[in-house]
Amino acid sequence: MKKLPKNYAAALKKVDAAKTYTLEEAVALVKETSTVKFDASVDISFNLNVNPTLADQLIRGTITLPHGNGKTKKILVVTNTKLDEAKEAGADFYGGKEILEKITRESWFGFDVIVATPDMMGELGKMGRVLGPKGLMPNPKTGTVTMDIKGAVADIKRGKVAYRVDRDGNLSMGIGRVSFSDEFLLDNLKAITDAIVKSRPSTVKGTFILNCVVSSTMGPAIAITFPGRN
Repeated sequence: MKKLPKNYAAALKKVDAAKTYTLEEAVALVKETSTVKFDASVDISFNLNVNPTLADQLIRGTITLPHGNGKTKKILVVTNTKLDEAKEAGADFYGGKEILEKITRESWFGFDVIVATPDMMGELGKMGRVLGPKGLMPNPKTGTVTMDIKGAVADIKRGKVAYRVDRDGNLSMGIGRVSFSDEFLLDNLKAITDAIVKSRPSTVKGTFILNCVVSSTMGPAIAITFPGRN
């Protein structure tokens, strides 16, 4: 068996694998078990009892975390009619058809999220094979296809993030940084766990949340429990 790194092995000893921790306990422990020298990300991962091939069980949505997730996203606004608004809103990049041609011509992906006005979705639709696999295709359900460019950009900068269950029923997202206060991490953790609990489809029988853990970058997984998880 491969020997575990010394720091990780020490952190692992602090986690009781047979226990599910309260949110408050998990927040304190995830910070204590961070093993890296940089400001590690704190992530949450769910395994859900859903069949994502069924429309009503494809768990997806957006949430604006109360204190953001500590990550700065570069935003590309694709529009012909709202260029001034995109600039004023603080978008990192903006343009119309020409900026889409840049993506195709140069394989340019120097951004994390695309916000588009509805009139540009015809052009963006042609790029589905390029943008779709990278999770970059704008979608009205996530608020990234809108005429309110200013509001959409502001929401993303405040920490609005999209989440979606994968084909195996797993759903993961960042909820902050180790440097966040316990209070900030706890608020963010409560916000996302509440959102997932409320997303339970009526067609799911038995346990909905099969497993839920939090962890820091390269840190051990900490199983958590919370009201309504099943």
